[in-house]
Amino acid sequence: MEKKKIRLIARLDVKDVNLVKGIQLEGLRKLGDPNGFAREYYQQGIDELLYIDIVASLYNRNNLSDIVRRTCDEVFIPVTVGGGLRSVEDVRHILQMGADKAAINTQAIKTPEIITQVAEAFGSQCMVLSIQAKKSRAQEGKWEAYYDNGRQHSGLDVVEWAKRGVELGAGEILLTSVDCEGLQRGMDLELIRAVTEAVDVPVICGGGVGCARDVVDAANAGASAVATAALLHYKKATVPQLKADIRAAGVEVRV
Repeated sequence: MEKKKIRLIARLDVKDVNLVKGIQLEGLRKLGDPNGFAREYYQQGIDELLYIDIVASLYNRNNLSDIVRRTCDEVFIPVTVGGGLRSVEDVRHILQMGADKAAINTQAIKTPEIITQVAEAFGSQCMVLSIQAKKSRAQEGKWEAYYDNGRQHSGLDVVEWAKRGVELGAGEILLTSVDCEGLQRGMDLELIRAVTEAVDVPVICGGGVGCARDVVDAANAGASAVATAALLHYKKATVPQLKADIRAAGVEVRV
């Protein structure tokens, strides 16, 4: 059996100029300068960075230009940026600032053709479909996709939406369990299995990482990468510690 591999991604949620962290995407706490956190994680050996402007959809803009440019001057690993990206031009701008990939949620739900437009303009590897999943109250074993930072119902079934997104050109999926997000009590492994079995592109999974074991479980459930925030932001673990523990549990991770 082929050994499981995982990429470790630090997720940085930004509001205005501050790194913030919430629980289930609510009750945000300010943690400081996002560039300082990004630089530290890079120096510790994180594989990738994920920046999300979490209020961008509400204000119809992405406010991360300066933060992303400063980070990309100092950090030489892949950087994905999301939040408020509504057009090919918005994506072009964020790529010019140094980002490698664009994560789109709200606009993809509202006008799915943006997935194809971005993939055609910059390559499918650049187009990350961001899906905020909550367990369906109406149907057992199903999840609904949300937007506007987990506030708005889309009515879309997460697994079907993931499949459609890939058909439209998404080269990667960012799958966040809103139910588990910020709780640090483990990930929604059923959700991870359901989505990774349905699509043939890499799936970055986030929401609920509290220790290395949670990352290992996600890898075994099919995740290609795991995005973690609270665990690193609150210094409950360092990147080298996490990677050593993941490796010790039999999952490959970059040194």
